[in-house]
Amino acid sequence: MAQQTLPPKDHLDLTDPIANALEVTPVDDKTVTLPDRENKRPKESQTELDLEYARENYMDLIEKGRHSLEDLMDIARQSQHPRAYEVIATLIKTVTDTNEKVVNLQKQAKEILSDSEQAKKVTNNNLFVGSTSELTRILGGNARDILKNE
Repeated sequence: MAQQTLPPKDHLDLTDPIANALEVTPVDDKTVTLPDRENKRPKESQTELDLEYARENYMDLIEKGRHSLEDLMDIARQSQHPRAYEVIATLIKTVTDTNEKVVNLQKQAKEILSDSEQAKKVTNNNLFVGSTSELTRILGGNARDILKNE
C-alpha cells in the first residue's frame, strides 16, 4: 500500500478547519464570474422594460393572493367565523381585479408598442368616383386627343 505524505504541521491553513482536521492543504479555488444576463439581451426601450416590470409585479401579487387565499380558507373552515369568510370574499375580489389589470396591461402594451410602428407607415388611398371622361378632363385633356396620340 502506498504511503501518503502529509504536509508539515506549520504549513496547515488555520482558516480551514476541515483541511486542518484532515491534515491536507486545500486547493485554491478560482471563482468564476458569469457575464451579466442583461448584456446578452437586446436593448429594449424603457417603455418595454416598464411594462415587463409592471406585469411581473402583478403576477407576483396574484401568486401571493392565491397562496394567502388557500391559507385563509383553512382558517375560515377551522374557525367558522363570518369575518373570516368576509375576508376571503374581499381577497377573491382583489385577486380578480388584479387579473383584469394584467389583461388591461397587455392591451395597453399592444396599443403603445403598435402606435410607434404605425406612425412610421404612411398609406395613401385615393379613390376617384366619376366617369372616364371626367377623369381625362381632370388629367388635362380630352379623351379623343389621348386616343389620337396613341
